Amino acid sequence: MTTLKTEPLSAEAFAPFGDVFQAPAQGARLDRAETLSNRRGADAAPCLLLATLAPSALPLEATLMERHPHSSQTFVPMAGGRYLVMVAPHAVAGGPDMARARAFIASPGQGVTYRPDTWHHGATVLDRDTTFAVFMWNDGSDDDTEFLPLDRPVTVAG
Repeated sequence: MTTLKTEPLSAEAFAPFGDVFQAPAQGARLDRAETLSNRRGADAAPCLLLATLAPSALPLEATLMERHPHSSQTFVPMAGGRYLVMVAPHAVAGGPDMARARAFIASPGQGVTYRPDTWHHGATVLDRDTTFAVFMWNDGSDDDTEFLPLDRPVTVAG
């Protein structure tokens, strides 16, 4: 079984997979539109959803990864605590390369945008109930999101 040790989320470490942003200071604005991507054009509609998740504890056993081949996916924490961001590059044979996966701990106030086609674990919060605004594009087809069960579970340790 593979075990991943978490590391703090930073823009530099996460750069191969997407973008990290921090809530702006009071009175300031942050525009991250350049990090959003819709590879389908007019065939896809913007989708904004809100989700409140209950916390899980580390160590965590990951058994499923997902990707959105044609759209970026942005998570903006609205209220709550830390959360897990687990990503993996593509394997040569297809699917996620879990031998090169990384696990990050996002602090309250940090958001992420996964690039289109980036393998990632589902949203997992750690400290307390956490509410996210999630933005992406969908066209309603099975190709909006691909879920892939892992051949072997991956343990994410704190």
